[in-house]
Amino acid sequence: MAELDARYEDNAAGRYFVDEECIDCDACRETAPNNFRRSQEEAYSYVYKQPEGSQEEEECKAAMEGCPVDAIGDFGDECCGGSCHE
Repeated sequence: MAELDARYEDNAAGRYFVDEECIDCDACRETAPNNFRRSQEEAYSYVYKQPEGSQEEEECKAAMEGCPVDAIGDFGDECCGGSCHE
C-alpha cells in the first residue's frame, strides 16, 4: 500500500499519488497516459494530472490496481486538494 508520507513531490495535488516504492515499470503510464508521467532525471512515475471525468478516473483506478509494487495511492474523496499533504 502506498504511503502518503513517502509520496513524490512531483505528484499533482489531489487524491491519487505515487510513492517511493515505484520501480519505473511503465504500467501506470500505459494504463492512464493522461494522468501519469515519468521523471526523466530520477526514473519513476508520478501523477501528472488528477483524473477529470469518469474515463480518466477508471484508468487511474486500473493503474493503481495493476501496480506491481503498490506504489500508487488513493487519498480518498475527502482529499483537500493538496494542502493536507504538502
